[in-house]
Amino acid sequence: MVQTDLELSYQGIAYIFPGQGAQFVGMGRELYMESARAREIFDQADRALSFSLSKIMFQGPESELEKTINAQPAILIASLAALAVLKELLSPFDPNPVAYAGHSLGEYTALIASGALSFANGVLLVKERARLMQAATENNDGSMAAIIGLGRNAVADICGDGEVEMANINTAAQIVISGGSESLKTAVELARIKGARKVIPLPVSGAFHSKLMSPAQKGLNAALSSCQLDDPRSAVIGNLSGRPLNTESEVRDELERQLCGCVDWEKSVETMVGMGTNTFVEIGPGKVLTGLVKRINKDVRLVNVSDSASARKFVEENITSIRI
Repeated sequence: MVQTDLELSYQGIAYIFPGQGAQFVGMGRELYMESARAREIFDQADRALSFSLSKIMFQGPESELEKTINAQPAILIASLAALAVLKELLSPFDPNPVAYAGHSLGEYTALIASGALSFANGVLLVKERARLMQAATENNDGSMAAIIGLGRNAVADICGDGEVEMANINTAAQIVISGGSESLKTAVELARIKGARKVIPLPVSGAFHSKLMSPAQKGLNAALSSCQLDDPRSAVIGNLSGRPLNTESEVRDELERQLCGCVDWEKSVETMVGMGTNTFVEIGPGKVLTGLVKRINKDVRLVNVSDSASARKFVEENITSIRI
């Protein structure tokens, strides 16, 4: 009788999940075609949402997929489908990474992956989050811009009295600001005067991660009040603090403030490295987070898992020994 013992080296691995903006028409289609487990993820989500989001994901049109109300659950589902394929390949093992993290929307994916939030509740919560955020953008004239080449203190000075806020600290040299359109224009000009290497207005529909999202956060908190959360299996690194969330109460507090708070991705990555992470696995569409992590720490290993082939490659490269 032949026995195979697979020893997976999971010390040092963190799973990270992308946020809104990673969507593209066709994402997840290969996963749906190749994996029964991934197909069930898409089908369960379609049933929970009461419409075929997978059809929009696979066929478009792009204008529909880009709407916040569709983009957010679509990225969540595509990421979870990729994770399902990875876990299927690892079976019967189910190793926990050092930590989970996600950028903005991706934090919800991380919470589902960690077991802190159920799939069914997570899909419905993200649907409500997206609906509320889209409604908030329709009622407020806001926008966002990326400031390249200025540090936290300089950008904080530009934001001034709080009409414009830091929304995403992606790296030390890439900070996104958010606020009312007129105030944002003033801040953008100040950034140029202060010597920003580049200022990039973002093609978004509103001022995400600012106080203009207060109505959306209030509505989301009402939904959260009746949503069951659990302690994560491994720490989820919180967007706002950049520190580990280990309990249900810490997770709930994070989600109750996330829409209006700043995503400190730089600190999140530094925290994971401090916890012993040497390999970051971005699971889901795109490679945005991979690029950001590379700028934050050039010494770590970076892996993308977005389809069956990349999942297989990751597993093959992380089997440290096979004894027959």
